[in-house]
Amino acid sequence: MLRGFKEFIARGNVVELAVAVVMGAAFGAIVNALVGDIITPLIAAIFGKPDYSRLVWTVHNSKILYGSFINAVISFLLIAIGVYFFIVLPINKLNERARVRRGLPAKLDTPAGPTEVELLTEIRDALVDRGRGAGPNYPAN
Repeated sequence: MLRGFKEFIARGNVVELAVAVVMGAAFGAIVNALVGDIITPLIAAIFGKPDYSRLVWTVHNSKILYGSFINAVISFLLIAIGVYFFIVLPINKLNERARVRRGLPAKLDTPAGPTEVELLTEIRDALVDRGRGAGPNYPAN
């Protein structure tokens, strides 16, 4: 029983997953600090700091706290904006510069693949070659 557990833990997937969880937690602290200490105060300085947590809708003596939901949505959007503009965008620019320094194109060109019609035509032709399809000219019934 212990040997099986030892083999499970020693697998590369489990170790990589554990490292990813730890790194994710550390990165979460960075993102929270970025949003809480930089982005939110900037927005509060420009627009004021709205607090919607007191917005409540009462239905048959049940309180629906939709203001808290609005706060959560705003917080999510601020975090997404902060991560994109302060982390993702700069890293992408650094990667482009590194590619150019190595003599590679700045952006990876994705080759244009076949169109949907071309793919369907290839599938039809392959079925015809196998004797399973009606071919390009379907018989009238």
